Amino acid sequence: MSSHDQDPLGEVRRDGDRWSLRYVRVLRHSPEKVWAAITRSEHLNHWMPCDLVGERRAGAPLTLPFWPETVEKYKLTGPPLAGEIRVWDPPHVFEWTWDVDLLRFELTPDPEGTRLTFTTWLGGSEADADTASGYHICLGLLRARLDGASGSTAEVDTAPMKAVYVAAFERLSHR
Repeated sequence: MSSHDQDPLGEVRRDGDRWSLRYVRVLRHSPEKVWAAITRSEHLNHWMPCDLVGERRAGAPLTLPFWPETVEKYKLTGPPLAGEIRVWDPPHVFEWTWDVDLLRFELTPDPEGTRLTFTTWLGGSEADADTASGYHICLGLLRARLDGASGSTAEVDTAPMKAVYVAAFERLSHR
């Protein structure tokens, strides 16, 4: 069982006319180390499916090319998506757009290291199990990277975690 299998599920929320997913993780590392892992390409390659190419400052445009192993695994053929850094406040808040989605990473000191609150607002009309399980897995890989492991999103079988989120979404729809 991998570390992301043991992490709590993300919270699915409705924020106005958009869906959001919110994940909270306590990581046994300093905010500075976590900040480096969420902002620098040499770390992103181990837990995000794409790189963030561009200057690191508020207002900076980003190009978001998928890593070659992700392109190969999912047979991706389109051009890289665009984004923009909305908030750059090291080592506290990193907020950026990924096409029509908004991603916000908030880091706060915690007695065990760093509390990471990751929220993403989805540009589509509904949240889905693929997206929710994908971010869940990414955050598990981030934890593993911080703890010294290597790997990438292309190496993970997403089906088991997707099944967990499909069941969670079904429970939500019956409320």
